[in-house]
Amino acid sequence: MSKFSEVSELVNSLKDDFEKFYNKGNQAAGTRVRKGMQDLKNMAQDIRKEVQDKKNEG
Repeated sequence: MSKFSEVSELVNSLKDDFEKFYNKGNQAAGTRVRKGMQDLKNMAQDIRKEVQDKKNEG
């Protein structure tokens, strides 16, 4: 699985929780959104490091 599809899959998996939190005020969904966003941040940081390393190799 490509890095892009992993990021895309994570974002898509959060859609229902975003709607539950913002439209219905579901606090547990908010917690899941926060965890998912932290996972996204970590994934993005890993990708940035990988891209920088590849850029510096060649």
